[in-house]
This record gives sequence, structure tokens and C-alpha cells, in this order.
Amino acid sequence: MGLKWRDELRLAAAAPRWSWRFYLRHLPLVGGLSLIPSVQRLVVVGSDGQLLPGWLNTTSEVVVMGVRVLLVVLVWRIAFAGARPDWNRARAFVDTHWRGLVCQSAFLVAAFGFFGVFAEQVVGGLLPESAQQTYLAVLLFVKNPTVIAFTMVWVVGAIRQAALPVPATAAPVPAR
Repeated sequence: MGLKWRDELRLAAAAPRWSWRFYLRHLPLVGGLSLIPSVQRLVVVGSDGQLLPGWLNTTSEVVVMGVRVLLVVLVWRIAFAGARPDWNRARAFVDTHWRGLVCQSAFLVAAFGFFGVFAEQVVGGLLPESAQQTYLAVLLFVKNPTVIAFTMVWVVGAIRQAALPVPATAAPVPAR
């Protein structure tokens, strides 16, 4: 018998809770690496791409992508240190806890809606046109080490939750 929606919601909240603890524990790593995309966005978006020559803008985008990949790899290595993901377990987790994954997806969609659509489009659209580019540059500067970095940690945390055995004390109690 599967878990009830309430139990699945509790299970779904476990991954972002783990991610928040991981984020805080490894803030120098996560925040430090994320400052590279932050500064790049501040310079490139803030100057509307006019401050740097085109080839340097492109190179800086490649560097940003490389830093983000490096961040995911390092988070993965730390999250799975001493353990190997069990992909059969992960498939079984997805089959069994699809409701919890729907809840996690809803959390992520809500976060994207607020920080992506609302903060960028709605709030930015309310500003005078002369301030919009600066607002977007500062917003992206702040989002890179916070929202974007945390989301990357969360995705690794969700995979970790699915692919590693849960300690008996943390396992949800199945509905009767």
C-alpha cells in the first residue's frame, strides 16, 4: 500500500531540507563558485553586453556554464561521498513515490514562478525602462549564489534521496 499524500508531502520536503542544510554547511564552496556567474551577469547584463567585446561575452558564458557544471560535480561528489547511487532503487523510488516527486516539482515550479517570472518580469516591468537593465543585472547577481545554486543542490539532493537507502529513523511510516 502506498503512502498518503500527507506522507508524500513530508517525504518531498526532505530533499529541500537536506539541500538547505548542505547549502549552509558548504556555503563557501557553493556561494564562492556561484559568485563567478554573479559577477559575469552583473557585468554583461548590466552593460547590456556593451562593456565587453563579443568574443569575451561568449567566452564568459562558457566559463559560467563550466562553473555551474563544476558546482554540480562537486555537490554530487560530496553528497554521494562513500556511497554509490543505486539506480534500481531510484527507479523503484520514482514508481513508489511519484506523488512526492510531483510535490517537489510543484515546489520548484513555484520557486521559478516567484524568482523567475514575478521577480524578473513583473517587478522589472514596473520599473522605469531606464532602471530595468540595472535591476535585472543586480537580481541575477543575487540569484546566482542563492536561488540558482540552491536549486542545483536541491536537484542533487532529490537524486540522492531516490538513489540512496533512507536511514530507518528517517523513513516515513506507511499508511495502514
